[in-house]
Amino acid sequence: METVEAIQIFAQGEDSRNQFKKNFNNIEALSIELIAFSNTLGGKIFVGVDDDGSVAGLSVDDVQRINQLLSNASSQNVKPAINPLTEIIMIDGLRVLIIHVPKGMNKPYQDKNGVIWVKSGADKRRATSREEIQRLFQQSGMVHADVIPANGMTVSDLDIPYFKTFFLKRYGKSLDEQQIPLDQLVTNLNLGENGNLNITGALLFSDSPAIRLPAYIVKAAAFPGTRITTETYIDSRDITGKLSDIFQRTIGFLLDNIKGIQGEQGINSLGEPEIPKIVFEELITNALIHRDYFILAPIRVFVFSDRIEIISPGHLPNNLTIENIKAGNSNIRNPVLASFAYQILPYRGFGSGILRALENYPDIEFVDDREGNLFKCVIERKAYRTEVRKEIESKRL
Repeated sequence: METVEAIQIFAQGEDSRNQFKKNFNNIEALSIELIAFSNTLGGKIFVGVDDDGSVAGLSVDDVQRINQLLSNASSQNVKPAINPLTEIIMIDGLRVLIIHVPKGMNKPYQDKNGVIWVKSGADKRRATSREEIQRLFQQSGMVHADVIPANGMTVSDLDIPYFKTFFLKRYGKSLDEQQIPLDQLVTNLNLGENGNLNITGALLFSDSPAIRLPAYIVKAAAFPGTRITTETYIDSRDITGKLSDIFQRTIGFLLDNIKGIQGEQGINSLGEPEIPKIVFEELITNALIHRDYFILAPIRVFVFSDRIEIISPGHLPNNLTIENIKAGNSNIRNPVLASFAYQILPYRGFGSGILRALENYPDIEFVDDREGNLFKCVIERKAYRTEVRKEIESKRL
């Protein structure tokens, strides 16, 4: 690291990726810092720097001792073991030891007592909630939310006619011809276990998943202005049902609350939607398939006069970035759900959904909010921009 870059970090202060420590004498304290960084986004620990960013420096003996302490902590006190790297920089003749802690690939990491630590802003805290610990396992590929039990839902909750139709379409065989019990078939298809449905089975094939899974719905609202804080709204719906129903009803809500553009069509025509329907289909499908089902929160769809927002629980998984998804890269968060979805929703699994949406309507902004743990699609309403321009021009005349 360049000295100038380090000085800039010291001036800005500590954050989720940079921690200042005057010294380390305790292996447990060092272990906790290593674990918190490994379980979150990784980062750097600057040793020889006070909390206020002023450089205190280290002696040669300090550096040797801390390196030995680091070796013992990372191999013996962090489970599984990690491999941090170190470097020394000189600032105004004072030594600063930088410990580079990579983002862990085998989460969750824990201390010798089994405690899991994560970063919380510039500080750290214990991870205690089941959902948070499950997400850490999810990030390492050890568990996926789409196959966890669906809050007591069983095969008796299946919409049997719908399931029969799907089974025939997918496998080319009648469900009634199968020689095994329904609960065993559900297990074989990875839709549940021992007669109990998992999240995938419940969301795709149950009669009313929202009864037991009330967080996995879409909350939609249309507002007359540009802010959510308004006291009135044009339309508001809690959209429930199996995933195919939620998809169709959400698309319907969006089309009901945007304008039709007449273009060259006849006066009796309803016109084409100001935003192509395929854009909504791709983005809503993406939200339903790739949201984080460990987070007990609904997908939110807001229509404002100048934009539309589609907000999904969970930021982009692992190292995926907005630049990646615009290039067609993908990382399947819910692999079992995705494996069934291509015959139920307009989902292909090629990472092409975002590309297709942008090709049909480039005025879309994507926000990967890692602090808020959500992903947002913001679709500009060009029709609103045109109306504002016309209004300004009319006032000038």
